[in-house]
Amino acid sequence: MSLNDIYQDAESRMQKSIEHVQGELTRLRTGRATPALLDSIKVDYYGNPTPLNQVSSVSAPEPRLLVITPWEKRIIGDIEKAILQAELGLNPTNDGNVVRVPIPELSDERRQNLLKLVKKVCEDGRIAVRNVRRDANEAVKKLEKAHEISEDNAHDGLDHIQKMTDDKIKEIDGLYANKEKEILAD
Repeated sequence: MSLNDIYQDAESRMQKSIEHVQGELTRLRTGRATPALLDSIKVDYYGNPTPLNQVSSVSAPEPRLLVITPWEKRIIGDIEKAILQAELGLNPTNDGNVVRVPIPELSDERRQNLLKLVKKVCEDGRIAVRNVRRDANEAVKKLEKAHEISEDNAHDGLDHIQKMTDDKIKEIDGLYANKEKEILAD
């Protein structure tokens, strides 16, 4: 294994951590309608739990409204039931053709709880990035100990890994700041 292999592995694993944080933050309800709010919902479709986005189209025509257009009219009731059972605090209604899901405004208490949750998700992401850094640093030190790279190269490698880590943590901090602004803006 060379230094470049270590860098590529660390970069890849750090990027996966950031993508995970982004995914988790997208699922949090911030008072603004986004189709990603319903990504975790499974609808009973011919006896199989099927993701909502595979049996219908979900759109956000207004900032506080989601509209779900099922591909088969007969599953409208199942979609409503699945949304209610998901305990997202949403109350769907239907007109026989589409399901409308109004997004209620956030209370101050809910905003504070969301901020705590966002902070925890981001901190978990930072920890994951730091764990990757630790693993990469250990790999560099093993190479040095095995005399496959010089002491100077090992030192440069550790510096490079630290710079990658700092960049990724800065990226997570940016995600946190954006989500915080989004939660407090409503």
